[in-house]
Amino acid sequence: MIIPIYNNNVIYHCYVEVAMQENTPDTLNKIQKAALKEFLDNGFLGASLRQIVKDAGVTTGAFYGYFSSKEALFASIVEPHAAALMGRFMEAQLSFAELPEKDQPEHMGEASGSCVRWMVDYICEHRDPVKLLLCKAEGTSYEHFVHGMVEVEVEHTLRYMDVLRRLGHDIPVLDQSLCHIIASAMFGGIFEIVIHDMPHEQAMRDVEQLRAFYTAGWMKLMSP
Repeated sequence: MIIPIYNNNVIYHCYVEVAMQENTPDTLNKIQKAALKEFLDNGFLGASLRQIVKDAGVTTGAFYGYFSSKEALFASIVEPHAAALMGRFMEAQLSFAELPEKDQPEHMGEASGSCVRWMVDYICEHRDPVKLLLCKAEGTSYEHFVHGMVEVEVEHTLRYMDVLRRLGHDIPVLDQSLCHIIASAMFGGIFEIVIHDMPHEQAMRDVEQLRAFYTAGWMKLMSP
């Protein structure tokens, strides 16, 4: 609160003091903590910026000292986790693609399994912000995050099929649309652990069995 005092210098210093108090790491943390709850409860589109400011116990001016918009606030929470998940996923895809073609079949299950187990660990460690990213991002630039992963998976799956053909395997031609359906279903299954807040042990067990299910299905589809 600013009390009017009939001395311009004093009034000026009161304003500066309040601004300095609100421009602190603690203020930023309060805003993001309140936003996390509001976004989880109502999604990005339904979240109220007014409610976030109220729950954080800060002024609207303090909010705009950190963020230009509600979407910028949302991004500040989910971006580190989007970058971590997509980064690890891309690293696994590119590392596998860079292997000599003759070695790729031997390392296929190892590469995918390592990446998926890492993702389960990461999701269980960062449940709330990852849930924002995967379930509450409609209306933001992150709403197609999973679709982006699916597109990468399909591209690399088709490339791997070409590698197998060059190695002499009789691999049937599968439509890209089918590969997209399978990849979408697989990622949807993995991310069920977010939707249902599965305990880590159960999540890891279910996802490993899901991988076994899809591996058997791919082997059947790629049989001559």
